Amino acid sequence: MGTKGIEIVGMDVKQLIAMLNKAYADEWLAYYQYWVGAKVAKGPMKEAVIAELLQHAADELRHADMLTARIIQLGGTPLTNPRQWFEQTNCGYDAPDDPQVRVLLDQNIKGEQCAIETYRKLLTITRDGDPVTHNMVLQILQDEVEHEEDLQALSEDYQIMMNK
Repeated sequence: MGTKGIEIVGMDVKQLIAMLNKAYADEWLAYYQYWVGAKVAKGPMKEAVIAELLQHAADELRHADMLTARIIQLGGTPLTNPRQWFEQTNCGYDAPDDPQVRVLLDQNIKGEQCAIETYRKLLTITRDGDPVTHNMVLQILQDEVEHEEDLQALSEDYQIMMNK
């Protein structure tokens, strides 16, 4: 990272890198959870749920890329071994062992709610200490809020359809 770029970070850079790596782990696990969930999904509204899961998977992969770039800019190294993702994750991984769309929606809503909380904390921590990371986190948080809303809307539609 450039000298001036380091100067504007008014916080412990190593601590920030560790937090970003935890979010990075979350994004990879979320990507895989969405992607594999889309492959195994079964039940009513399957096609709509698959489309949403694949879109969210692409967004999570983009988030991982953004985090990677920032970790490297800060002089860190992104987690290089997938085993580390499970060790470092904030939000965990819910394997789509039950491929019913209702279960998949519930699992992914829970994951998005955790992601929202993770990025809310990062937003607060970086507000006064790192404007570059703060802006990146704000972009990711906006996506995560939209994901939760999308999934909850599908879940509501599913409930209406099943109650008819």
